[in-house]
Amino acid sequence: MSSVLQQNSPPAKIDWPALGWAYLFFWYFSGIHHVLLQLAGATIFAGIRQATIASTLWLIPLLLFPNRTRQISATIGIILYLFSLVSLGYFCIYRQEFSQSVIFIIFESNAAEASEYIAQYFVWWMIPAALIYSAGAYFLWRRIRPLCLSRRTAWILVTLIMLFLFAYPNYRLLRHSEFSTALAAETIEKRMEPAVPWQIIFGYTQYRKQLAGMQQLLDQNNSIPPLNKFKDANAGFPATLVLVIGESTNKQHMSLYGYARATTPRLDALRKELAVFTQVVAPRPYTIETLQQVLTFADQENPDLYLTKPSLMNMMKQAGYKTFWVTNQQTMTKRNTMLTNFSQQMDEQIYLNNSRAQNSREYDSNVLVPFNRILLNDPAERKFIIVHLLGTHMKYDYRYPTEYEIFKNRTGLPDWVRDDQVPVINSYDNAVLFNDFVVSSLIGAMASSQANGFLVYFSDHGEDVFDSPGHAILGRNESKPTPPMYTVPFIVWSSEKWRALHPRNFAGQLERRYGTSHFIHTWADLAGISFDGFDPSKSLAGKDFKERPLLVGDPGAQQALIDLRTLMPVD
Repeated sequence: MSSVLQQNSPPAKIDWPALGWAYLFFWYFSGIHHVLLQLAGATIFAGIRQATIASTLWLIPLLLFPNRTRQISATIGIILYLFSLVSLGYFCIYRQEFSQSVIFIIFESNAAEASEYIAQYFVWWMIPAALIYSAGAYFLWRRIRPLCLSRRTAWILVTLIMLFLFAYPNYRLLRHSEFSTALAAETIEKRMEPAVPWQIIFGYTQYRKQLAGMQQLLDQNNSIPPLNKFKDANAGFPATLVLVIGESTNKQHMSLYGYARATTPRLDALRKELAVFTQVVAPRPYTIETLQQVLTFADQENPDLYLTKPSLMNMMKQAGYKTFWVTNQQTMTKRNTMLTNFSQQMDEQIYLNNSRAQNSREYDSNVLVPFNRILLNDPAERKFIIVHLLGTHMKYDYRYPTEYEIFKNRTGLPDWVRDDQVPVINSYDNAVLFNDFVVSSLIGAMASSQANGFLVYFSDHGEDVFDSPGHAILGRNESKPTPPMYTVPFIVWSSEKWRALHPRNFAGQLERRYGTSHFIHTWADLAGISFDGFDPSKSLAGKDFKERPLLVGDPGAQQALIDLRTLMPVD
């Protein structure tokens, strides 16, 4: 009698060891990758949890067709094995998780670039590592045997797996009457994506979706006419202008702005060379929504102007600058399509962070080498460079290497800080310390290059790290705004050549209350650019500056906008 029970066979106990070996075999192709990610401290635990759950899917065909267990497991195993080699190889090179951003980079590269990458990163130990990995898969497959259980039990297990994988994730949508086919599919995709082969399959489909959305935005941008009556006071002269955009950095945690801890020692040492503006406010507490205004003519009262008027990137190209976008932010994701659109408006793009999850370990020191290369090696005489950092974005302890873990106790913290808040504040302050190294290094590189130009640094928005009254808020929440979520550092550094040609005295201007939603006018003023629509009263550094309400909140609800000056005095 066959060991595999037929439909009319009497009930049998579940062969748990056989079920365990089968599951372990399927889990292996996703799990090893995620175990390595955890050991490397590269990302949060969610990925391995979701991959572990998603791996149960492959038990279904074994439960339904036990007579073909070996053939089915071998076929599925080969497919998972081949897909997993891609993810594992990417980890070996970059110590990060494969993502749709990687697919974007692959398709943006040519064959020559791809071969250069392989030649650069291939090392001998990858071959024995692949052989050991393959041997592990074969070892597990040899232990797979038919699952001895009744047909009724098999169907019960299949139903439970299906409910757990596909129904349970959408329970919240049903409970809140938010259910739709599109939302349900997206929810399932997010839960399945960490496992192979979905990492690549869903990554590619999402890449195609976001590419289509980005292309639509680019086409729309390309149809916008250039600025009228355009004048550049520096036309024909060599210049290098740099915009450094930080992330989630609260100026209240910077010693440059009076914080008790020495979190910005390098910028402190450069203070005499810096114009440090003290009361600058972001319009929104989120990156995309803020930069949608900062990098365009849109503002809180006219939030859609980014669709009909040129961007800062367009403006600089119109002025004859070769433009570069260097970013350590994620690239092609649903959330970041607008950022990728902005980057694609530049002549050259350098994408340094291809992590699937935002909460992955990436250091902003990534930007230093390409930044130096552009400064020193690119032959263009006029350069406009945007450097977009991850800054001090949560998870804070993923933003700095171990040698920057300087703040470890309560030293320098006020008495109101609770014991459970100390580790969080320490991590944030260490991230600010590393951000100080990165920003000061960018300034140092520009000074060493002897370029004629200037550098502006500010953060996209702030972060409340238990700073507001009550000392209980961590993060950002637009529905419950606090000043630390919006008040940002804003500094200007100019080279000796630029200062000699463009003497400018910032005395009396550093305490101006200003919203970065009007930044494009400040940049134009600093760069010596004017055009029809340029408003010098919206320039933070202009002699005709006019203070305006510091409007924060969702511009889709105009009546709900808040003037931050009335919520709480800024400094």
